[in-house]
Amino acid sequence: MSRREDILQKAFAIPQMPMPVQKVLAYIGNPEADLRQLSRIIEYDPGLTVNVLRMANSSFFGGGGKVTTVREALMRLGLNRVYQLVIASGVAPMTRYEIKGYGLRPGELLEHSVAVATASETLAKELGRVAPPHTFTAGLLVNIGKTVMGSFLEVDAGPILSLAHERHISFEQAEEEILGINHAELGAILLERWSIPVPIVNVVRYRLRPDDCPEPDLALDLVHVGDVIAKMTGIGMGIDGMQYTPSEAVFTRLDISPEQMEAVMEAILEQIAEVREILIESTL
Repeated sequence: MSRREDILQKAFAIPQMPMPVQKVLAYIGNPEADLRQLSRIIEYDPGLTVNVLRMANSSFFGGGGKVTTVREALMRLGLNRVYQLVIASGVAPMTRYEIKGYGLRPGELLEHSVAVATASETLAKELGRVAPPHTFTAGLLVNIGKTVMGSFLEVDAGPILSLAHERHISFEQAEEEILGINHAELGAILLERWSIPVPIVNVVRYRLRPDDCPEPDLALDLVHVGDVIAKMTGIGMGIDGMQYTPSEAVFTRLDISPEQMEAVMEAILEQIAEVREILIESTL
């Protein structure tokens, strides 16, 4: 068995999202989804109820007057925001562990994921663009492959980093040389198995190499640059650090100025504390 096959076999043994999360996601995927029925499903799970209310009352996601019921929260947030929170509630618990292979303390990878998600949406606003609905969710999930490799499979990134330095190649290329797969591809494969929608899977798969995507994708471009901005802030940096190559084509397509990059960096440093607090609640 090759190293790639061994990694995939072990990764497929990892449990899927908790059943309450799966139920909500399945219901949201129903074109006839009804807010009243959805609120009842959420109310059966105390953790989801608390997080939905916290999100609806936060300045980043909701704002305005306080809401006290799940139904009111759903009306304020809409199905897309609820979908984001539910996915986060299912995936975030995986990020509470120390990611030993990548030199990340417990919770650091979640911080980076939150930074990517908030940077992606904030960048769209800064550029006067409308971010596709799945942008924030995809940003939250970009590190799921690294979580699996570093926590559950205990892959040691040290030799990968050494090879990247010796050969002057990107970190994900070195991952492929040593492991037969990189963490972005592994994450995409797992999300496919968990029935996460294709647009989100594609962003996770091509986030490090957007130029390989068959066609331009605004959500992918925003998340790619959001990831770069998050790394520039130093939030949730592992030993792989900046060992990746940003796409010139993406920066050209989005036509980003240095001033806009700086504005997004400043904004996420202010926003991340509130968003992180909400999502960390889902890991408890």
